[in-house]
Amino acid sequence: MTERPFSISGELTEAGHRLVQRVYYEDTDFSGLVYHARYLHFLERGRTDYLRCLGVEQRELVSADEEGLVFVVHRMEIDFKSPARMDDVLTILTHTEKAGGAKMVLNQQISSGETLLIAAKVIIAVINARGRPRRLPETLAVKFLEGSTPL
Repeated sequence: MTERPFSISGELTEAGHRLVQRVYYEDTDFSGLVYHARYLHFLERGRTDYLRCLGVEQRELVSADEEGLVFVVHRMEIDFKSPARMDDVLTILTHTEKAGGAKMVLNQQISSGETLLIAAKVIIAVINARGRPRRLPETLAVKFLEGSTPL
């Protein structure tokens, strides 16, 4: 059997990006369930590693041209469906719904096994280094849209 190389940044799939994370004690509250705000951390890791797997280095974008380019979360809609517990293994899926103009729309899901825990829609604003809106370069928009099918 040929072993696939392992990446701590997850992997690109036909449906977008897939990242696997374990729930640790620090992620839970007194009840032993994942504290609701910790899901934001898992979602952020999914988005960050999605960019990394696409070959997009955020550190380089801020100084890539005279304007600079930065991604910031503008809006999030999160549907909490079921709780995760300590030691659960979570799968974070990230898919690009829209990329163009001065925004991107990403759909994310967090599951444990076959159980959907979180469904989120994240609207990302594209701004320059001074905090003003700017257009997403076409080459980046294409990277985000290539090969992604809806979740």
